[in-house]
Amino acid sequence: MDYVRAINVFLRTVDGGSLTAAARKLGVSLASVSRELSALEAHLGCALFVRSTRSLALTEHGHLFQERARKIAGDIRDAELALRPVTLEASGHIRVTAPSLLGRHLLVPILPDFLKAHPKVQLDLTLRDRDPDWIEDGIDVGLHIGSLSDSALLDRKLGTIRIVTCAAPTYLRRHGSPDTPHQLRQHDCLVFAVDPNDLTWRYQLSANARTAVRVNVRFRANTLEAVVTAALAGVGLVRAPLWYVADHVKAGRLTLVLEKYERPASVVHALFPASRARLPAVRAFIDLLAARLVLKGDAKPDARKRGPVRRHQR
Repeated sequence: MDYVRAINVFLRTVDGGSLTAAARKLGVSLASVSRELSALEAHLGCALFVRSTRSLALTEHGHLFQERARKIAGDIRDAELALRPVTLEASGHIRVTAPSLLGRHLLVPILPDFLKAHPKVQLDLTLRDRDPDWIEDGIDVGLHIGSLSDSALLDRKLGTIRIVTCAAPTYLRRHGSPDTPHQLRQHDCLVFAVDPNDLTWRYQLSANARTAVRVNVRFRANTLEAVVTAALAGVGLVRAPLWYVADHVKAGRLTLVLEKYERPASVVHALFPASRARLPAVRAFIDLLAARLVLKGDAKPDARKRGPVRRHQR
C-alpha cells in the first residue's frame, strides 16, 4: 500500500463528503477510491468511516486519524516546498476563512482578480462568525477581528475597524442628537444582532470606564443591510462598522454621533500557520489582502504595510 497516496485519498474523501466526490477530484474510479480506503483501514486495524447508501461519516477513530493525516500531508507539502525555489509560481489548493460580514462585502469582491492572476490556485472560502479549528479544518489563511490569544500562528495586520453610531440628518433634526450613551434610551435605535437577546450598545466613557446601554429598540435585524437601510430612511440611530457606512457619512446621508465615546478600534489580522508561510499561494493571497482589502475609515492605513509577526507558542 502506498501510505502517502492512501492518506491523500482519505483526506479527499473527508473534504468531498463522499467516495464519488473524492474519485472525481482525484480523477480515478470509484472502485479505486474504495480499495484505497479499505486497504488503509485494514492497515490501521480500525474503521475510519461509517458507510450507508446515502451518507458517509467519520468514526471516532476517523476523527482522530484525520487530525494527524492533515499534519502528515502538510509536512510532506512543506518538505517539497523547501526543496523548490521561493519564486515558485503560486499553485495548489488553499483554504481561507473570514467573518461573514467582512467576507461578503470586502473579501469576496477582490477574489476574482486573485483567481485570474493565479490560474493554478484552487481557493476554498468559508465565511463564519466563529474561530475555526485550524488543524481539523485545514485552514491556510484566516481573517480575524480583535485581540489575539497567544498561539503558534503568524499574523499580518491589515488595518483597524471603528464601530460608530450614526443617523440620517432628517432623524436628528426631528429628535435631536444624543450627547451621552445613556440618552439612547430616549431614541429610536436600529439594532444589528445575530442573537435576538443582544440589545445593548457598548461605549467607552473614559480610559478606564466602559458602559453597556440597553437601548430603546425600534427595529432589530440579523443583517446589517436591513438596519442601515432603515437609518438612511430616517427611522433611527444605527451602530455599524465605519467601513460599511463611510460612503454614506462622506456624502452626508448619515451623520456620526457620540464619537468621543467610541470604543478603541479593533485590529483586523490575517492569520496563518507557520508551516504555510512559505507556500507561494498563501504568500500571494496575503499580499492581496494587504494591498486590496480596503477598510474605509481605517484609523491607521499605513499598518497594512507591516510584515508578518510570529505569535508566542501557547
